[in-house]
Amino acid sequence: MKPGTLNKLLILTFCATAFSQVNAQSKRKIEKIFKASEIVNNHYTGFALYDPAKDKMIYELDANKPAIPASNTKIITVYTALNMLGDSIPGLRYITNGDSLIFWGTGDPSMLHPDLKSTRVYDFLKNSDKKLFYSHSNASTDFAGSAIYTIAMVSLPVGENTAQAYAGPDGKVRLKPEFLNEFLRLDTSYHPRAFSVRRDERTNTFSYPAMPVPANFKQTVYLVPGAKLTQQTLTEVLGKPVNITGMALPAEAKTIYSIRADSLYKRMMLPSDNYLAEQILYLCSSTLPGKLSVEAAIQHSSKNYLTDLPDLFQWRDGSGLSRSNYFSPRSIVKMLIKTRDKVNDEQRLLNMFPVGGVSGTLRTAFKTDNGVPFVWAKTGTLSNVRIQGGYLVTRKGKKFIYSFMNNNFLIPSADVSNEMVRIMTLIREKY
Repeated sequence: MKPGTLNKLLILTFCATAFSQVNAQSKRKIEKIFKASEIVNNHYTGFALYDPAKDKMIYELDANKPAIPASNTKIITVYTALNMLGDSIPGLRYITNGDSLIFWGTGDPSMLHPDLKSTRVYDFLKNSDKKLFYSHSNASTDFAGSAIYTIAMVSLPVGENTAQAYAGPDGKVRLKPEFLNEFLRLDTSYHPRAFSVRRDERTNTFSYPAMPVPANFKQTVYLVPGAKLTQQTLTEVLGKPVNITGMALPAEAKTIYSIRADSLYKRMMLPSDNYLAEQILYLCSSTLPGKLSVEAAIQHSSKNYLTDLPDLFQWRDGSGLSRSNYFSPRSIVKMLIKTRDKVNDEQRLLNMFPVGGVSGTLRTAFKTDNGVPFVWAKTGTLSNVRIQGGYLVTRKGKKFIYSFMNNNFLIPSADVSNEMVRIMTLIREKY
């Protein structure tokens, strides 16, 4: 062997050994942090810390074990939408036939949404000089949601598919849209602690108690979707007749696009909006054959986009409200890597996530470093479940991707949340 070749081999061996020693030291430092914690050692804690620059896991704690991800499920929902939808959200499918405009919903939740403020579909229908016909034929069911969580999938939501209950000028309770007041009744057997309006579990009928209506009373009530509700709501908000037809959605139907996709994802992710999360998956299914269906979107994504996850998973909804969702910390990290690669723009990516000390569900959790944030992550919260998953920048400028999962604890949830913040801040300071 030539002396030069031998020297190169020795240098490579030395570098590899040094690299391995640095990784081992990093692992021991983080392991020490977790072992010293009285909080994370009294329940299931799963943790994974990944270094993108080295394409290597720095530290894992039960990272292969599935756990309830709560709203970290929304990361999978966003990734699915990034693959199935384009840069703009399809808001309406339609055809014209003589003097008639026939249209179908896509599941887009942005129409007259109070925060998204999308009016393109509204303007299109409002300004049409043709007779309007709404078809509900591509909706999977009239009521596909859960009465427990008050979320129902809607093919053409208007203003979040909600009614607003409020105190009218005459001191009586009223509903908006106005046509719903026909279905509002006094119920002397209803005795809430404070005045409130109650919706029937399966129908859009409402009751209120025999109590004085507070002058400032306001309440949002989710509605049970269906063709008749959409038709009546559109008739009221458009100020002109909308009819119902059972016509099937033809392949040649055209599409009206509503808003930029990123604005919808950001509005869902920052406040962790469960309604929008479910609607986004419902919307994704509009790109598939057949009826709109959250289940269809989940099956399509699992088969086509999630086959490279490192551990077995179970996925049931878009929001993470279901306790039947199971993903391991390693799989959450993988989803964060895949989302980063799919977006391929760091600023655009981080803009979709709550920012520690700045915005969303992390606004009051972390403190910034003299106004500079260092963590962008999705939280997850259910009873006995606290989760974080996202992106971290250390004081030395290293960029990490992490998943921190806590399940089945019996101590106060604030203690667990605060401990996650403390540990992630320590990692920020030490690396």
